[in-house]
Amino acid sequence: MTNETNEAARYKAKMAKRKALQDAEVASKTIEKGLLIVNTGPGKGKSTAAFGLMLRALGHGWRVGVVQFIKGAWETGERRALDAFGEQIAWHTMGEGFTWETQDKARDIAAATRAFEKVKELMADDSIRLIVLDELNIALRYDYLPLAEVIATLQARRPDLHIVVTGRNAKPELIEAADLVTEMTLVKHHFTAGVKAQEGIEF
Repeated sequence: MTNETNEAARYKAKMAKRKALQDAEVASKTIEKGLLIVNTGPGKGKSTAAFGLMLRALGHGWRVGVVQFIKGAWETGERRALDAFGEQIAWHTMGEGFTWETQDKARDIAAATRAFEKVKELMADDSIRLIVLDELNIALRYDYLPLAEVIATLQARRPDLHIVVTGRNAKPELIEAADLVTEMTLVKHHFTAGVKAQEGIEF
C-alpha cells in the first residue's frame, strides 16, 4: 500500500470511530422538553440569534410570539420581514426605547409590567410553541420587574413551550434556571471606530 492509501485508510478508520461515538451520544439523549434559553453577554447578536431561531420555528409551521421589553422606538428590518408570516406570529413591542432615552424609572417599570403581563398571556396560548422575550435581561438588571416572580413564571411554562430571553447582564439566578445559555463575547465592534448603527445591520 502506498503512503496515500495508508493515510486514507487511517483517516477513514478515525472518522468511523468518531461517528460511532457521536451516534452513541446522540442516541443517549432521549428527553424532549420546552427549553428556557438565554442569550446574553456584551457582544452583538443576542436578539439577532433569537430571531434566527424564531425563523427556524416558523419554517416548521410553529406559531411564535415576541415581546420586546426595551426596544421599540424605531422600526426594525426583522419586524417588517416577519410580518409576512401574518397570524403565525404574535409580535408585541411594549418598550418605549432604551432606559437612557425615557429617563423616567416609574414609566419604565410600568412599561415592563405591561410587557410581562403580555408574556403571561402568550404563555397561556396553547397554539404558541416559542416566545422571544427581547431585552428582558435589561428590565431585570434595572429591577423593573421582581426577579423571583419572573423566574418562577418562566419555570412554570407548559412542557412543550420554548422561551428565549435576550439582553446583556443576565442575572445569575436566571442563568441557573435556564437550560441553555450562550454568552456573546465582544471581540471587536465597529461602533468604537466611529461607525454608526446602520440599516440592515443593527436594525
